[in-house]
Amino acid sequence: MPADTVPVAGWGRTAPTAARLILPRSYEEAVAAVRGCGARGGIPRGLGRAYGDAAQNAGGAVFDMTGLNRVHAIDAEGGTVLCDAGVSLHRLTEVLLPLGWFVPVTPGTGYVTVGGAIGADIHGRNHHVSGSFSRHVLSFELLTADGQIRTVRRGTPLFDATTGGMGLTGMILTATVQLQPVETSLMSVDTERARDLDDLMARLTATDHQYRYSVARVDLLARGAATGRAVLTRGDHAPLEALETRGLLAGGTRARRDPLAFATPRFPAPPPFLPEGLLHRTTVGLFNELWYRTAPRARTGRLQRISAFFHPLDAVPHWNRIYGRGGLVQYQFVVGQGQEEALRRIVRRVSGQRCPSFPALLKRFGDADPGWLSFPVPGWTLALDIPAGLPGLGTLLDELDEEVAMAGGRVCLAKDSRLRPELLTAMYPRLDDFRALRAELDPRGVFTSDLSRRLTLQAL
Repeated sequence: MPADTVPVAGWGRTAPTAARLILPRSYEEAVAAVRGCGARGGIPRGLGRAYGDAAQNAGGAVFDMTGLNRVHAIDAEGGTVLCDAGVSLHRLTEVLLPLGWFVPVTPGTGYVTVGGAIGADIHGRNHHVSGSFSRHVLSFELLTADGQIRTVRRGTPLFDATTGGMGLTGMILTATVQLQPVETSLMSVDTERARDLDDLMARLTATDHQYRYSVARVDLLARGAATGRAVLTRGDHAPLEALETRGLLAGGTRARRDPLAFATPRFPAPPPFLPEGLLHRTTVGLFNELWYRTAPRARTGRLQRISAFFHPLDAVPHWNRIYGRGGLVQYQFVVGQGQEEALRRIVRRVSGQRCPSFPALLKRFGDADPGWLSFPVPGWTLALDIPAGLPGLGTLLDELDEEVAMAGGRVCLAKDSRLRPELLTAMYPRLDDFRALRAELDPRGVFTSDLSRRLTLQAL
């Protein structure tokens, strides 16, 4: 296996580091890569959608898992799939949707590998109903630091340490996942406007249980009485009968002829290098105003293709380039049910700072899953995409970290690039258990990353 030393960065492109990039294409090559990764260790990497430094390893090895990308078996009756860790959720959708099945949890992009989905224990718009990705994983094969391949099943400490463990317990090779049945490749979508944050939270609390998927796009540049105004989008998989009455809105005759067809539009990618400052308060403010004013006050039952509903940005390759060379910081936090005042304070603070987040997404989380470092807990989560070069951003986010920690919340490690390690224990109470298992399973620190060193995720 040739290994070139190359710069490796997260999706935010804020802090690239150089590492040997190794592409195993078989179990044997994966074992050899782990055993020969060197003193600086290695970390598995999928399609690079972690925003920060979770899949970087300065001076060491990075294992590119996209060479292990086979779908091994599909149980079309029981709705399960056995696949390699390097298979993307987009590829699974292409394969499974014509059979009447959909991935059980998908984030804002389909270009996440199954291994990455487990390692970050990803969440989607349906967490209040379906939980995190790990809830639907039946088992996986894990290559550990000693070169052994273990079958890991739900309900075991190694399963709970690995789901959300950011690749630090070993290299996931394959996984068996329970799927979601669907009748069409369309979504039935309801859209409404909320005049401010309290109105938005009231609408979500009162009716979220009626929808499988729900997300609100919040205008964080709005101030005064409009602080926290939002466009709320919710939906569910459209039944077959919807094509008879509303099919003309989403493909017409073609949709009725092939109700499970999967199509993804593609637009040109932004140039590799764009000037700084394209996304600033004025441009984002104008877009937010247009988005809010053109959104319907209340519209129900609009049919929309799955790709447009879940992954609109996937239609633009390398959309992260629009932030320029400085990159972007995605800051996502969760505060628990009953901590609504903390959420209000944070929204007012960000709005008062005129922070040009493009976009800002608010969702409700349901019951937590057992992953020791899994991000979601019951409550409210807000995700911000902010230009990394924004003046005063570091100070603002440090202060928000303190606010989140005091409210018993946490930040998302798959998005993080700058959290101070002293706050981690307060945010993740099972951290010591994770460190202890890592010390026993991987005493030499074979699996390591820039994230793990920055946050001291190894045993102290």
